[in-house]
Amino acid sequence: MAGSVNKVILIGNVGADPEIRRTQDGRPIANLRIATSETWRDRNSGERREKTEWHTVVVFNEGLCKVVEQYVKKGAKLYIEGQLQTRKWQDQQGQDRYSTEVVLQGFGSTLTMLDGRGEGGGASGGRGSGTGGNDYSDDYGAPAPSSSPSRGGGGGGNFSRDLDDDIPF
Repeated sequence: MAGSVNKVILIGNVGADPEIRRTQDGRPIANLRIATSETWRDRNSGERREKTEWHTVVVFNEGLCKVVEQYVKKGAKLYIEGQLQTRKWQDQQGQDRYSTEVVLQGFGSTLTMLDGRGEGGGASGGRGSGTGGNDYSDDYGAPAPSSSPSRGGGGGGNFSRDLDDDIPF
């Protein structure tokens, strides 16, 4: 196979307030536990069943750590994009253990708050969204402004708000 993809997308609820730690040089690292659930009806009994999976999420991206630290609380609904990463460590008895985590670092990471929970409602009107390297102030859900009917909507996203129609050529 010529290429490969390691991408995880989760939509779930935070199980406990995030833990923020700092490296020796002061950079933040955020740890979260996210629950995703699925429900179905049992074919035999007709009872409603539910299965919950718990995911460990580690945020190394400084900007996203600031969003987590300020706005994310227990119960918040989050949209997360990151990568799976498995870590090897040893327990107290010296046995090798493995932990698989969803890691958010670099520009391919996204964390978006899907509800208005948290004090202050989050950045940008309760959305608290950001992708690695951005200033987290853009409201990605808002339609792009259009000053002329000819600009139209090619479905290209919100990049048109950066265009300057006053350039004389």
